[in-house]
Amino acid sequence: RDLIEIFQLLCKYKGVEIIEGHMMPDHVHILVSIPPKISISSFVGYLKSKSALQIFDRHANLKYKYGNRKFWSEGYYVSTVGLNEKTIAKYIREQESHDIALDKLSVREYEDPFSDGGFRKK
Repeated sequence: RDLIEIFQLLCKYKGVEIIEGHMMPDHVHILVSIPPKISISSFVGYLKSKSALQIFDRHANLKYKYGNRKFWSEGYYVSTVGLNEKTIAKYIREQESHDIALDKLSVREYEDPFSDGGFRKK
C-alpha cells in the first residue's frame, strides 16, 4: 500500500500519468504516460531510487532485510505503447491471476516424511 502511494506521489512530481498499475508480491507492472522531455531510463531510475529511499524511511526494518539499501533489482523491462495501449492495460490488470495460476501449476506438494514414519509417539 505504501508503494502505491509513493509511486503516485513521485509520478505526480514529474508530471507522469499512471494509466494502469498493479503491485505484485515481488515486482510491479505499471503503464505510464511520460512527458517527452523525460527519458524513460531517467524516469525509471528516479522512480526506483526515490521509492526505495521513501520505503526505507517508512519501514526502517527493511534496511536490514535488504542490505546496502538495495530494494529493487537492477533491471527493468520497458516497451513503448501505441495503438495497443488497451491490450497492455488489460494484461496488467489480469497479470496477478495469471501469475497465481502459473504458481499453482508449478508447486509440488510434499508429504511430511515424519507424519507416518517411526517417529510418532504411540
